[in-house]
Amino acid sequence: MIPLVIDASIAVKWVIEEEGTPHALALRRRVKLIAPELLVAECANILWKKVGRNELSKEEAVLAAGLLQTAEIELLPTRLLLEPATRLAIELDHPAYDCIYLALAVANDCQFVTADRRFLRRLREGRRTPFRSSVIALSDVPDSN
Repeated sequence: MIPLVIDASIAVKWVIEEEGTPHALALRRRVKLIAPELLVAECANILWKKVGRNELSKEEAVLAAGLLQTAEIELLPTRLLLEPATRLAIELDHPAYDCIYLALAVANDCQFVTADRRFLRRLREGRRTPFRSSVIALSDVPDSN
């Protein structure tokens, strides 16, 4: 089974009801999921921001973090992604944090699913577009069984 790379914009939807949650949950049921270890820090940061914006209570954020901690996702080291992610970030003129996920997908010859509209827009409007086939918008993932 060919895995899919997911980012924090997907994982958080598993534990916090938001736009796209049914699509994100469908991914969990259908395929093997992988992500760089960076996912852990990014999920924690998203939960922290949601508390700061009064979208979650402290208790809800901690509960969500605990649930994410047990999610069935293979976390892979990021060290070997440093150079390719840097190249992608420079080429796309986009933050390297997001490019680490894309670099992981390219390195594993699989696709990357994200709900990050800004990154999707950057990939579609970029000077080079060889990554279009590597990236799937969460909204394009069927949410039915």
